[in-house]
Amino acid sequence: MIQIENLAFSYGSVPVLKNITMTLEPGRIYGLLGENGVGKTTLLTLLCGLKKAMSGSISVDGHDPFAREPEVLASQYYLADDFRKVSMKASAFAQGAGAFWPEFEMDKFMEIMSLFETDPSMKMNAMSTGQLKKTYISFALSLGTKYLYLDEPTNGLDIPSKAQFRSALMKYTPEDSTIVISTHQVRDLENIIDPIIILDRQDVLLNASVEEISSKLFFDYGTTLHPGSLYSEQLPGGFIQVYPNTEGVESKVNIEALFNAVHRHKDIVKELFNESR
Repeated sequence: MIQIENLAFSYGSVPVLKNITMTLEPGRIYGLLGENGVGKTTLLTLLCGLKKAMSGSISVDGHDPFAREPEVLASQYYLADDFRKVSMKASAFAQGAGAFWPEFEMDKFMEIMSLFETDPSMKMNAMSTGQLKKTYISFALSLGTKYLYLDEPTNGLDIPSKAQFRSALMKYTPEDSTIVISTHQVRDLENIIDPIIILDRQDVLLNASVEEISSKLFFDYGTTLHPGSLYSEQLPGGFIQVYPNTEGVESKVNIEALFNAVHRHKDIVKELFNESR
């Protein structure tokens, strides 16, 4: 389990994260959302120990990730949004680098590469951006880590590859793993991320499961505008709108509409989700 308490981080005199407190539980795929510059990548690099918190703390199973203890390093993997084009065959890269993770399976790497229709005998510096990304995703998913941090994993993937990514993520990651995915491409991941974390500048606007979101907010796909809408958008044949769920009726969460509603009415949404805690 990951516990974050009053976490703060700045770049020089510019604060990025401030008093961030949350718990990340096993068996969850967290969607980390937010506008550019709010600290999503910074938070991922703090979680995996590449940066040190300036105040507050992060505990990964009781360990400080910045201490870079072998036990913690072997239990996690951070997949950044940019990649090295190494002059090696993908299979050779995976075989060599995978030795640092005790749960790595070469057969699994080859299976995922096959799912992505990417040639493991191809040199990585000769790959297209999409092929290279699929190679690193295949490697990340073949490690069997307890903690997996993915920064914009669907950027650069074509439509079939995005579906393949979703399939691979669900099939090849351990059921008790904690996965945090930073993304702007919410439609690519809408059916698999739960809970949803929305970061604002120096703040957490929302950290809630899809079930809790549906219990607090109603997502209306009708033809009549609701006077209490926190967000509405016209669609062919009607509207998608979000308003407080005062009737206790279930609805399908639309993450894009949720994101816009949260950002337009930050205080209302925070109060709505904090009142029962």
